[in-house]
Amino acid sequence: MASSSIFLLISAFFLFTLPLFALNVSHDARAITIDGERRILLSGSIHYPRSTTGMWPSLIKKAKEGGLNTIDTYVFWSAHEAQRRQYDFSGNRDLVRFLKTIQDEGLYAVLRIGPYACAEWNYGGFPVWLHNIPGIKFRTKNDVFMNEMSNFTTVIVDMMKHEKLFASQGGPIIISQIENEYGNVIESYGNDGKEYIQWCANLAQSYQTGVPWIMCQQPDAPSPMINTCNGWYCDQFTPNNPNSPKMWTENWTGWHRAWGLQDPHRTAEDMAYAVARFFQYGGTFQNYYMYHAGTNFGRSAGGPYITTSYDFDTPLDEYGNLNQPKWGHLKQLHLLLKSMEKVLTHGSVRSIEYGNNTTATIYSYDGKSSCFFGNGNAEDDATINFENTIYTVPAWSVSILPDCFTEVYNTAKVNSQTSVMVKKENAADDFEEPYALKWQWRDEGIEHSDKNGFVKDSLMTVEQLLEQKSVTNDTSDYLWYITSFNVKNTDPILGKDTTLQVNTNGHIIHAFVNGRHVGSQYAQYGKFNFTFESKIKLNVGRNEIVLLSVTVGLANYGPNFDLVQTGISGPVNVVGRERLDDLTQKLGDEKFIIQEVTKELAFNKWTYKVGLRGERQQLHDPLHSHRWRWFGDNLPTNKMFVWYKTSFKAPTGSDPVVVDLMGLGKGHAWVNGHSIGRYWLSYLSSEDGCSPTCDYRGTYSGDNKCKTNCGKPSQRWYHVPRDFLNGDDNTLVVFEEFGGNPWNVKFQTATVGSACANAHEGSTLELACQGGTVFSRIRFASFGSPKGACGSFGAGQCESPSALSTIQKACIGKERCSIDVSESYLGPTGCKETNRLAVEIIC
Repeated sequence: MASSSIFLLISAFFLFTLPLFALNVSHDARAITIDGERRILLSGSIHYPRSTTGMWPSLIKKAKEGGLNTIDTYVFWSAHEAQRRQYDFSGNRDLVRFLKTIQDEGLYAVLRIGPYACAEWNYGGFPVWLHNIPGIKFRTKNDVFMNEMSNFTTVIVDMMKHEKLFASQGGPIIISQIENEYGNVIESYGNDGKEYIQWCANLAQSYQTGVPWIMCQQPDAPSPMINTCNGWYCDQFTPNNPNSPKMWTENWTGWHRAWGLQDPHRTAEDMAYAVARFFQYGGTFQNYYMYHAGTNFGRSAGGPYITTSYDFDTPLDEYGNLNQPKWGHLKQLHLLLKSMEKVLTHGSVRSIEYGNNTTATIYSYDGKSSCFFGNGNAEDDATINFENTIYTVPAWSVSILPDCFTEVYNTAKVNSQTSVMVKKENAADDFEEPYALKWQWRDEGIEHSDKNGFVKDSLMTVEQLLEQKSVTNDTSDYLWYITSFNVKNTDPILGKDTTLQVNTNGHIIHAFVNGRHVGSQYAQYGKFNFTFESKIKLNVGRNEIVLLSVTVGLANYGPNFDLVQTGISGPVNVVGRERLDDLTQKLGDEKFIIQEVTKELAFNKWTYKVGLRGERQQLHDPLHSHRWRWFGDNLPTNKMFVWYKTSFKAPTGSDPVVVDLMGLGKGHAWVNGHSIGRYWLSYLSSEDGCSPTCDYRGTYSGDNKCKTNCGKPSQRWYHVPRDFLNGDDNTLVVFEEFGGNPWNVKFQTATVGSACANAHEGSTLELACQGGTVFSRIRFASFGSPKGACGSFGAGQCESPSALSTIQKACIGKERCSIDVSESYLGPTGCKETNRLAVEIIC
């Protein structure tokens, strides 16, 4: 029997217990209905493989406390079937356990099986072995692909049925999804694409799960599939079927990070505006993509060039901390929307247009009315007269009046704390010299062939250049391309200015000629095809060229993304050039003649070797690394291809743990054998495009405003989940590819250092520290007409003389406190305008 489910309704404290038996889930034109009741569904995406089993209960609980009643997740095919017909549902791949954790908190679940995910996941969530099946064509009418897709989808659906996880069986899953955003690319597949999407719909219906199926971004979704919207704003979306509810499956809370780019941010005000506007215009299901985005552990980051952090500026940050004020500002909106559930899902609707993108929408039901006043103008506040009362609606905001008289919430008025996050030093090291990690090292070495051209443990030798993922099956980022050629002493290329030219789809190349490193190059973000060139010196006789090609995540989106090439595509040429000075003199100094000799190597015999020696030796795993000799003296720094190892104590307390890898270049890191992902600190973002302030007003598009971290590494800190730690006996291993200095590496915890707020009169301000710390002092407090922003507050022309002492009494020495922002609590101000409380308080 399924455990009891809890559905949050009306307020944070009023709970309605769902029945223990199977639920009838269906839909009509207004909403998803559960046992005949139309629901306002507020959902958030949490990807189980991007967190850990130990994190799941806390993340889901915080989502529930934030006013959500539904959790959404993709199912990642490559995480579960990395090798064909070999399935893995262990650890943080335990989908059943994740769904049961959702159910334990009394929440619903949306299961987006796909199995194409996109999600900035490597190869869009497809296992790379699919690519190498003869005759396969992805995501189109192709029997080979459809057979594999049907097989995996059936595995997932059968597992859910066996565990009784569909709502029709008493489980939490109320909605499932087949395919994903196919409407964005369907034109590229012609009629075969249309037949494929019909096949997907038929496949979904054949499972008879008893819950609705959705297709996001699919304007021609076959009935009874529900087509849904993904995007920054979906208030103007209309489903293709008049009997389908208006559903928003991906409200992008921010944007993904990428190596070489700045950090994108989406404000709490704009998020709330988009949500409120969606419900103003008839929406009843809304899902945040993401609510907690987490970490791309291992080599799961796609892109290419998606960072290990998948933070996405979500309400819960990468580590699981509350991202304030976004979490709190949205929570208040969620609770208000759910208190209006009946009128929003059953009420009649009328609108009043005031011009200049300002609209009042009135929902009326059973003698009650609720109102939304929306101002879509990005510059001007709007003053409106509604039923003989004057209201001011700030620019780019929505005011909600649950009784059509009193404004209870405005999306532009943030009454939640802003948490200033800090990294604290490892308290476990208090009695030792700080950061005194003791390092050992081991050289990776360079692959090469013997005098007969033999390469130990090579995969194959062929007379052509091969595409990288087709050779590696993406079992490693690294593929060695090795060839050799002979040069006679009469060869015209000798004595000339000689250059190695390699055309590659990379994303990174390291080149060696006759055992000597001649250069490395990486693609700039978005320009992944490039030509590497380096001066080289040839010998008379045998010359060996060794090229190490490195991928940094495979493409995950777009038509035929699966066919995007990686690795060295060629041509590979050795070019000798000589300036003919005799002819140059005859033509004049401004002109000269170059004689060029080219050796084309693309169709040489190329030997392929997958991966690094240290990967095969499992140097990252403490169970295996001790079998190999590590050196403690003469630690090399700024040297390519070095493995480093150290031990450390787990930081005390409960705050999330991070490791600061500043000083390293590019590579991969593991803690106690668990991959914490790729790192790349030597690739700095542009100096341009950042601003200390961010105007929430106006359309957000991911990279048009509100960026930070200019001129710095795209990611400096890397999450080490406490699940990975073993108390005082922990091992960190890194493979340094470019060359770096490990002496600055240190373990820290991420927590709230201080809280500040600029709350409006009439609100209740909740302030909180984290991890057992308490408020120690108030840096600033003023109730009245304060000026400035967090970190630079100043007193205005009027203020209450007793506000500071009142807040000190309420908060100092406590982990959390609640402040009634009113003159009755904080004292009279003498201000003529509406009062505000500005406060900055130290944890």
